Amino acid sequence: MPVPPSAPRHPVTTTHHGHTRTDEYEWLRDKEDPAVIAHLEAENAYTQERTAHLADLRTRIFEEIKARTLETDLSVPTRVRGFWYYGRSFEGRQYGASCRVPVTDPDDWTPPRPAADARPDEPALPGEEVLLDLDALAEGHDFFSLGGSSVSPDDRLLAYAVDVVGDERYTVRVLDLTTRELHDDVLTDVLGGVTWGGSSDHFYYTTVDEAWRPDKVWRHRLGTAQADDELVFHEPDGRYFVGVGRTRSRRYVMIAASSKTTSEFHVLDATDPEARPVCFAERTAGVEYSLEHAVVGGQDRFLVLHNATGPEFELGHAPAAPTKPADWRPLLPHDLAVRLEDVDAFAGHLVVQQRSAGSSQVRVLTLGDDPEHPVTGDRLVEFPGELATVGAGSNPAFEQPTIRVGMTSLARPSAVYDHDLRTGELVLRKQAPVLGGYDADDYEEHRLWATSVDGVRVPISLVVRKGVRTAGPVPVHLYGYGAYEASIDPYFAVARLSLLDRGAAFAIAHVRGGGEMGRHWYDDGKLEHKQHTFDDFIAAARHLVETGWTTSDRIVAEGASAGGLLIGAVANQAPEAFGGFVAGVPFVDTLTTMLDATLPLTVPEYDEWGNPSDDPVAYERIAGYAPYENVADLPYPPILAETSLNDTRVLYVEPAKWVARLRERAPRADVLLRTEMAAGHGGVSGRYRAWEDRAFSLAWILDRLGLADAEPAS
Repeated sequence: MPVPPSAPRHPVTTTHHGHTRTDEYEWLRDKEDPAVIAHLEAENAYTQERTAHLADLRTRIFEEIKARTLETDLSVPTRVRGFWYYGRSFEGRQYGASCRVPVTDPDDWTPPRPAADARPDEPALPGEEVLLDLDALAEGHDFFSLGGSSVSPDDRLLAYAVDVVGDERYTVRVLDLTTRELHDDVLTDVLGGVTWGGSSDHFYYTTVDEAWRPDKVWRHRLGTAQADDELVFHEPDGRYFVGVGRTRSRRYVMIAASSKTTSEFHVLDATDPEARPVCFAERTAGVEYSLEHAVVGGQDRFLVLHNATGPEFELGHAPAAPTKPADWRPLLPHDLAVRLEDVDAFAGHLVVQQRSAGSSQVRVLTLGDDPEHPVTGDRLVEFPGELATVGAGSNPAFEQPTIRVGMTSLARPSAVYDHDLRTGELVLRKQAPVLGGYDADDYEEHRLWATSVDGVRVPISLVVRKGVRTAGPVPVHLYGYGAYEASIDPYFAVARLSLLDRGAAFAIAHVRGGGEMGRHWYDDGKLEHKQHTFDDFIAAARHLVETGWTTSDRIVAEGASAGGLLIGAVANQAPEAFGGFVAGVPFVDTLTTMLDATLPLTVPEYDEWGNPSDDPVAYERIAGYAPYENVADLPYPPILAETSLNDTRVLYVEPAKWVARLRERAPRADVLLRTEMAAGHGGVSGRYRAWEDRAFSLAWILDRLGLADAEPAS
């Protein structure tokens, strides 16, 4: 049996609110220290040695993913002004290309389709123009990410942002689509992409402060140096994130300043390259709102989606000018049974993304000319199936007569539809292909309900291959997240078939802290209620055992980022309820991070976790569940921790310290650490590398489930 690496102990003692804590592994934070890199590489070598017996299984899983994937493909084209835009993938290429073709009939909104006999090395559609060859841009880099790309209002220029490190600090370039020459403009340390103004001579972008918080919006004029860019907006409050975008009507540029509980929008006239931002409604603690532009009741109005009248949000409208909340008029009044999440405005219609009874929904409102009663129609875009996940897709044109809608479930690959706003007709444009004879009817989906310790019912979504359960309890791969009101809705994944076809079930525990059941579900799983997240997940695991689905030793739980915190916490609180844990980029050193206001994202996170520096109650609460603080000599099942060296959201040091402490304080624990040395928070880049990465995790999970030698059903 190989001997695991042992990290040297260099104790550092600190005191907060009368509590003294000693941290032996904080030295691992310095990734410029050769000893730190050597330790991470030793951990990687140990993990490879310990999992060498799974090498063939990893290869088989990778080949299964590859065989089920149509490698040369294109997305459903989306119309923007005079062009149809789409993405292409190619067999053997990691990244693919973004393309466009001209619109041939201005009145025809039917997306063009490639010829059935089109060759991979030929244009997919007549008149194809390759905008960006992503594989060419990625050449010579171990990591590559396109942060965003945006075509100028005159359709001649393309501004795009790339990250070749993984730290999400992007470089922006501008490409002339006529000459294929790059402009001299080079913007560095930009967060994501850019937003064009009303003309093609300037755009807006955001940058981050030292704590990696987007805090500034700049206006860049083509042909000038970044040093000469104009600072348009600066948010000094460390709790607020800043973002910039343009309304679908193209009339306004919007700057949003938002904390976890409060928001404020500033509006610029997109047609004025000298415009200064005007505040629509000043921030009020606890009031969140978003802003969009529309014609309502025949009048130029702002749509305001807000929680000023209730926690599940109301859709209101106001003059296209600064307006106080008291003067926002309701279009969709607050309803405790319906969480309104987003609204898109079109000429004559509004499309609302909402949730009800744990399910996602798309709702279409028809607008008339009566200012007093502007809504003349109200309908849901409906799909069959309790576990169907529905969402509005890419719909960039204000004048478009159809909207793009997507649907998926645990068993059904994602499908793209066009919904006619006038007639209600729903037309399937594409079903994501799954090769190898895949049939969704070979699988069954279930909505289960666990009861948490306080009596609250927690939904579980589960999928399993038909017939598997007849042989008795089945191994279960249980996933969870539970933070930031993020909903982990049922979704299809090709890689997951390698588990299902070997006899495992896959389940998602929709725990509190997420948004699946509405805003109250989120509020009941953060700050002083954070323990509910962990209780719910443990209750879900125990429910699967009590109802005969599985046994505790055949449950492998997985979560990533804040979901990795979930995994680390339940590992301490109920190790006996699980047969294994996978923690991806896990937020496990929670107390250390929240005590250090200089670290990325700490201050904006106070509204999610609390401020342990100033609040002794928050300190004790976080210390009570933080995984790193609560490691003990417990009967932990095997643990696989996965991280990335260049992650700026959850630093690699958190799982590195956690694993080191597990080895020290729980010497019986079987713990592995795998660090990607050229990746960020989202893991490796490139689809083949991503498949290999996922194959590693799935092979380990199958091994823990007792299915490493199982042959997949055909």
